[in-house]
Amino acid sequence: MKILLELCNIRFQYRGMTMSKGDVLKDVSCKIFENECVALLGSSGSGKTTLIQLFTGLLKPQQGHVLFQNRDIWSKDFSLSDLRKKIGLVFQFPESQLFEETVFRDVAFGPKNLGFPPENIEKRIRKALSDVELDPDLFGPRSPFKLSEGEKRRAAIAGVLAMEPDMIVFDEPTAGLDPKGVARFTKLVRRLLKTQKTVVVVTHNMDFVAQVANRVIVLKQGKIEFTGKQRELFTDAILLQHTGLEPPAFVTALHNLGVSLPEPVRKMTTFQELKDYIKTKKV
Repeated sequence: MKILLELCNIRFQYRGMTMSKGDVLKDVSCKIFENECVALLGSSGSGKTTLIQLFTGLLKPQQGHVLFQNRDIWSKDFSLSDLRKKIGLVFQFPESQLFEETVFRDVAFGPKNLGFPPENIEKRIRKALSDVELDPDLFGPRSPFKLSEGEKRRAAIAGVLAMEPDMIVFDEPTAGLDPKGVARFTKLVRRLLKTQKTVVVVTHNMDFVAQVANRVIVLKQGKIEFTGKQRELFTDAILLQHTGLEPPAFVTALHNLGVSLPEPVRKMTTFQELKDYIKTKKV
């Protein structure tokens, strides 16, 4: 797979009014590949949100390089405005950033601000609203402040999708959502991957990670402790304890059965895997 984004030996410390006591990120190096879903994991304060703000140039490292398609985003000949067309960032509780009179105008704000041609903005908006399961004709004319909390979040996400970035970064997208909302977001991520998008998700929802993520990057106190397949993390009790992470509910349930299980079953992380395994045994 081709590397889309790469961080090389990053060191970052907050300065000024928000000055941190020490480095928030310490010699961090990682790669994000095209058309993969990566979950950024770690306890609160581990540096996850800081890391994703470095992706889009909202923060500049004191040391190291951020490369997008093998070009340093802080070099003089690189345009950060072009980068923000290619990487969409959805902050935690994005619904708090809704401000326009209608959902349609709110979703249109990003594409207009980035200078996309007016003739295709409406098409982008309608597609983005449909992607988050909001009927454009029904929800487009509504005030965003009269939507339910879940609908507000989906409208805010549509505003990022309308810019059609190559890579979309979500910061705690499932926080506060009920199971139906989490399932809807899971479907959205899978749909994005089918359209060749790259997705990065900061999350504490391990069940979501088990279902969707191709790979995980685990941070602890500003350092990367693990990068690899989610299965490797969730079946390693020592690593989970070291990083302060909990396994998905399904993995815990398997462990608590207290019976000897076949090797393939012991390595499973989702109920769907178990169902598929049982089907093959019945044939």
